[in-house]
Amino acid sequence: MTTPRHDWTRAEILALAARPFSDLLYDAQTVLRAHHDPHAIQKSRLLNIKTGGCAENCGYCSQSAFVKTGLVNSKLMAVEDVLDEARRAKAEGAERFCMGAAWRELKDRDLPAIVDMVKGVKALGLESCMTLGMLTQAQADALAGAGLDYYNHNLDTGPEYYPTVVSTRTYQERLDTLEACRRSGINLCCGGILGMGERPEDRADLMVELAKLDPHPESVPINRLVPIPGTPLGDSAPIDGLDFVRWLAVARIVFPQSVVRIADGRETMSEELQALCLLAGANSLFIGDKLLTTANPGEARDERLFGAMGIA
Repeated sequence: MTTPRHDWTRAEILALAARPFSDLLYDAQTVLRAHHDPHAIQKSRLLNIKTGGCAENCGYCSQSAFVKTGLVNSKLMAVEDVLDEARRAKAEGAERFCMGAAWRELKDRDLPAIVDMVKGVKALGLESCMTLGMLTQAQADALAGAGLDYYNHNLDTGPEYYPTVVSTRTYQERLDTLEACRRSGINLCCGGILGMGERPEDRADLMVELAKLDPHPESVPINRLVPIPGTPLGDSAPIDGLDFVRWLAVARIVFPQSVVRIADGRETMSEELQALCLLAGANSLFIGDKLLTTANPGEARDERLFGAMGIA
């Protein structure tokens, strides 16, 4: 159970998710302790470096040009402004600085500024991560040459349910960008979103597809959908908290050597639910009071949680 596998099946993962809750969490903790420090949490900060106007129609996203959510669009931030935010993030305890732009794909005209951002973040002693939509191989190579540590490009859900959520970009196009990053030597940050109306089978299929990647993504973010009014998924019922914990535990077992992150959705979780997520094997989260366009718990709540759990 502690050796990475690339041949997981839907049936195996569904059976894993259906185990008694205490047994599932015990197994996830066992895997966590075999590969990671159970008392350490990787703290990342996420910055929206270009807001809104995206040509994709992802049903969960307020930055899509297809929806009206009251979001104010903005152009790509200046490099020095981004680095000021990175300095602030480091001073507040972040280890990784993640930068996201609401683009369908990176344009070559913006590549020099993106490269300078990566170099500047690296010079500050932070791990760097970018999410910029689809990449060509040449763009991935340029980002790797700048020293980019991670590229985030989520699969979102299983391939059967995916067209219900997004129709402007195919599943294979997502996989192609991941492959370009792999060929260039960039680590992958790749996961999905739970609570979009998908079936347990779709969640299992997401895990299967992620597990096929060889090696596994070094970082696996698991998002809890934050329904945003005005988006196609804005009226979605929230996923049950204990169900979310179950799937975090499944992710920890399926991806034993990966960092598993509680990503979007923490703001609406109680401290007790967040503690269960960490006990289920999550060992990374975003700090700060905002993600791309949604709220995050903020420093005071996080410090209270970390202190109660004895987490560094």
